[in-house]
Amino acid sequence: MPVLTRSLEIQAEIAAIRRDIHAHPELAYEESRTSDIVAAKLEEWGLEVTRGLGKTGVVGTLRKGNSVKSVGLRADMDALPMDERNDFAHRSQNAGRMHACGHDGHTAMLLGAAKIMSETKNFEGAVHFIFQPAEEGGGGARAMIEDGLFEKFPCDGVFAIHNKPGLPLGHIVTRPGPLLAAADRWDIRITGKGGHAAHPHGTLDPMVAGAGIVMSLQTIVSRNIDPIESTVVTVGFFKAGSAYNVIPGEAHIGGTTRTTTPENRALVRRRIEEICKGAEQMYGVKVEMEHMPGYPPTINNAARARFAVDVAAGICGEGNVQDNVRPSMGAEDFSYMLEKVPGAMVWLGNGGGETGVSLHNPRYDFNDMAIPFGVSFFVRTVERFLAESPSA
Repeated sequence: MPVLTRSLEIQAEIAAIRRDIHAHPELAYEESRTSDIVAAKLEEWGLEVTRGLGKTGVVGTLRKGNSVKSVGLRADMDALPMDERNDFAHRSQNAGRMHACGHDGHTAMLLGAAKIMSETKNFEGAVHFIFQPAEEGGGGARAMIEDGLFEKFPCDGVFAIHNKPGLPLGHIVTRPGPLLAAADRWDIRITGKGGHAAHPHGTLDPMVAGAGIVMSLQTIVSRNIDPIESTVVTVGFFKAGSAYNVIPGEAHIGGTTRTTTPENRALVRRRIEEICKGAEQMYGVKVEMEHMPGYPPTINNAARARFAVDVAAGICGEGNVQDNVRPSMGAEDFSYMLEKVPGAMVWLGNGGGETGVSLHNPRYDFNDMAIPFGVSFFVRTVERFLAESPSA
């Protein structure tokens, strides 16, 4: 079946909410205005509303009948710390803040689904509408979980949408298994012995050691990772020295790793540590490595991903749905929810083609024409999941 007729009827209303949120972006754990809007709308439509999980998170719940089945739908609310360069009427009114990743659209689509389901209640069980803060690096999903999200609101499955610029409007894609990567950072600090550039034999040159480390890091992927599996090790900076004729005493290297499986994530970290220990022995310097784990990989449950694809095909048409899209090396904190509850994330076309504006771009804007597709996907997911409850 195509998009819901009701989703088209409320599109203008939901788009207006989306544009209002876009014009007033808020950063991680500061989404007070946005969460006020979300809570007010949910209460207006008769949902049970719980606030304060993950500081500014909101959960709205609809229940019907005696079924113990339940499903969670998640949207993120926060913006990015950047200035907007658009000139339309709903551009950001908050300097240094912008909805450049489409979280305004995610929030609006989930509100649209809540409105329709509060009217139709075409399900048996419980639906939890999860509006989370701080996806952009703040780990809002983890914060909500630590505040008891799934203890207070048990879910048999959890689903999310992220918009995808460049993917045609009316298309939905996903895949079983890894959809997005883990994103970790690391610092390597090298302490040697500085001195005059004319007398290098009297020094322990941290830059030579650092250069060796940088080159060795390039072998982690090429000689340790299965070529079929996506992994990235990137050196972001190398800081050392300040004069032409001085060998410095210290060097600082930093970078990021992106991995799509927990096994490769552990392997890459171990190899970085081993390379640093080897450099100490080879160059006679002191090497300290600090690993700063970020979001884990976003891994879709295979059964839930197949279910999501089937739902999407009924809305968009089989020709506009893909079930084996290439993983992205970006990261998503929906991964924390997928570690706790079997579920899936899908990517929804934002249009624009290959020349369209990408995410995290100062000229990006969510495409309001995508709203009916996202709303319909959420509604049909609930109706079918609670009726069928596919096994994990």
